[in-house]
Amino acid sequence: MQRFLLIFVLATSTLFSQSDVDLSYYLPTDVQYNPNIPTPQSVIGHEVGEWHITHDKLVQYAYALAEASDRITIENRGKTFEDRPLLLMTITSPKNHQNINAIQKAHVDATTTNTFSGDRPIVVYQGFSIHGNEPSGANAGIVAAYYLAAAEGSKIDDMLDNTVILFDPSFNPDGLQRFAYWANTNRSQNLNPDPNDREYSEVWPGGRTNHYWFDMNRDWLPVQLPESRVRIKTFHAWMPNILTDHHEMGTNSTFFFQPGIPSRTHPLTPKLNQELTKNIGAFHAKALDKIGSLYYSEESYDDFYYGKGSTFPDINGSIGILFEQASSRGHVQESANGLLTFPFTIRNQFTAALSTLEAANNMRGEILKYQSDFYKNARNEGAKQGNKAIIFGDEKDAAKTYHLAEILKRHNITFHEVKNDITLNGKKYTKGHSYVVPKNQNNTRLINAMFEKRTKFQDSLFYDISAWSFPLAFNLDHAETTTSNAGAVVSNLQHKTGGVNAKSNYAYLMEWHEYYSPKFLYSLLNKGIRAKASQKQFSTNGKQYDYGTIMIPAQNQDISSDKLFTVLNQLAKESYVNVDAVGTGLTNGIDLGSNNFRALELPKIALLVGDGITSYDAGEIWHLLDTRYDITVTKLDTKSFARADLSRYNTIIMVNSFSGVNENNTKKLQAWLRDGGTLVAYRNAMRWLNNRKLMNIKFKNSSLTAKNITHEQQGNFRGAQVIGGAIFETKLDRSHPINFGYKNDKLAMFRNTTLFVEPNKNSYDNPIQYTKNPLLSGYISKPNLDSLANTVPLKIGNIGRGTIVGFTDNTNFRAFWYGTNKLLMNAIFFREDL
Repeated sequence: MQRFLLIFVLATSTLFSQSDVDLSYYLPTDVQYNPNIPTPQSVIGHEVGEWHITHDKLVQYAYALAEASDRITIENRGKTFEDRPLLLMTITSPKNHQNINAIQKAHVDATTTNTFSGDRPIVVYQGFSIHGNEPSGANAGIVAAYYLAAAEGSKIDDMLDNTVILFDPSFNPDGLQRFAYWANTNRSQNLNPDPNDREYSEVWPGGRTNHYWFDMNRDWLPVQLPESRVRIKTFHAWMPNILTDHHEMGTNSTFFFQPGIPSRTHPLTPKLNQELTKNIGAFHAKALDKIGSLYYSEESYDDFYYGKGSTFPDINGSIGILFEQASSRGHVQESANGLLTFPFTIRNQFTAALSTLEAANNMRGEILKYQSDFYKNARNEGAKQGNKAIIFGDEKDAAKTYHLAEILKRHNITFHEVKNDITLNGKKYTKGHSYVVPKNQNNTRLINAMFEKRTKFQDSLFYDISAWSFPLAFNLDHAETTTSNAGAVVSNLQHKTGGVNAKSNYAYLMEWHEYYSPKFLYSLLNKGIRAKASQKQFSTNGKQYDYGTIMIPAQNQDISSDKLFTVLNQLAKESYVNVDAVGTGLTNGIDLGSNNFRALELPKIALLVGDGITSYDAGEIWHLLDTRYDITVTKLDTKSFARADLSRYNTIIMVNSFSGVNENNTKKLQAWLRDGGTLVAYRNAMRWLNNRKLMNIKFKNSSLTAKNITHEQQGNFRGAQVIGGAIFETKLDRSHPINFGYKNDKLAMFRNTTLFVEPNKNSYDNPIQYTKNPLLSGYISKPNLDSLANTVPLKIGNIGRGTIVGFTDNTNFRAFWYGTNKLLMNAIFFREDL
């Protein structure tokens, strides 16, 4: 048997030693092709599928097509973090291009009026490879772009007359480039399908993510990344009828197209959406049947979380379609379905891209009507809401409020300033810190999706998170109100300005509430300016100052008082914080010279990355510190840990970790802790801490026995116990430094783990604790909810002079969980007082 396998591998290696795939393998043969349109090979230097396309070559070919074809225009909408262009090709007939602005206006206007006209082009947004190491999509896009530019005949002419195609050749340029480098540099001349070959096993973090290691297919709704922002701007500028999202899955799979599992569709998605998706699927099935490719539908995947490319369109009057192709992960790999070649994966994706356009052309009238009716019905729903509205804000934190408003702005949701300062349910909503969102508007369904709190579900399994309520994610006060509290519509959204209110020769005070307070403090300390943090509340000059207030003495600094004022004012403006000048140290409460003002040290941070570390979680912290707070962070690779000089750092952050630090390195970390370091650990790293006896953590086990569950049902039974992502209420001890900057005694926390930690016997050692009935939004099984009640998401321990801070939950989830970012910053800045 082994001899046979060896012969088989050698034979297949010989078979794939030469490139014998050209465009004819992909393209339909029933049309002619314009010889004046450059083929991919003539520009990029190789056949599609022979090598993995790098993003620079993809850009080169896109511009070559736009130059040669009167069917294509191209625009650069922005840049990735690595300065790669974010291109959009608009593909339609030359006649439509001459009238493109009018077509766009008529199409968008149809979503805002009750008058319907089906005599206009349908708009299809086709996007490829949002996960960079799922490259068959982007490589298929090259073939599709060539086909749309070069194919001739009445069939293609009719389709282009009736369709405007918004063609996004690479959703994730940075990830695509990273993966192409890996696959190409590990490609052998004699292609080897052995799955053990290095070609099929990327190094950490892999090419799936963008520069900061984000899964960008979760950012369609939060819109926190530059790639997402241009994409969403295009979406709302055009309101496409169909949006396709080309992905890859396990090598032993086949090909999937939506709809997904019917019971896992979000209730706000109209049933007709799924019916149309299924009807479009018939075109995919017919096209894949023609080339003999296996496929399936209505399994595995769902349409619940609106932050994905296949579901975001569904709450915006469009039809999102997910394609999942079995991945070769390189150039050719053995699979349960035989040898899976890269060209084969490309051909399936290309076939689905064309079948989508065929479906759009054939179903144009009913899909246009569906979008028109979607918004007509939405407006009727909004009208029934009358003058109802949502108010949100934080009287102490204008920046968090601004950033939620910024998301609303990106989604074309209308909102207003508050007319006057008001108090609702004991919470103050003040001008500049609060906004009012009327429910009676065109995007009322999107508003519902963003603000809802849902705890009842048809199904107990989720492909992604089950809750994402934005006011909870941002830790903002919010309430139902009416438009009577609405002032002017916000048309020009701007950050609330910061600064120092006067010059002082004594001291300056800054409360810790504002989101960008850590940015201000780090900049201050980095300039060598001394600062202290208040451990207690006090008042002076008629103003109450909360726990964690930062005090900057004017004397005994390394710069003059005049220079200090100038520096503070500049930093305060850059960080959108307000700083108060005070002329005396005498206060009501602790005086400014009290030992209850603790001196602060400049954070010197190392973030563990590399093998054994979850790249998503690490990337979220890298992004937070680097892009929002301008805090320098060293990405310390686990493979370099043994030889690293840890004395350079006073804080080390270990995110979700399974095997990142071995036994010898654990001893090194322990010695560093004894010398006064602070370790901040997240999620599964807490089990590691407990197992290594660095921290004594009592986990609460949830035992569950399956009764009357068949073999067929066991997967669903186990899946129902997963906390895929839900939101829970905690109560805070606001006097504890880990909670400085929080004005309320309750905090919503995101959780996607089943780590349940027993509280300490001493209540003061439980500064954050889940409430008795903690579920705010999302799905959790009854046994897990019972286990979670009254447990703690935080444990703090000591080794020598060092401190360990352990979080069971991710406080930085997907860059939009602004509300708990400060917990990490408190662990960093106030580490010596925890």
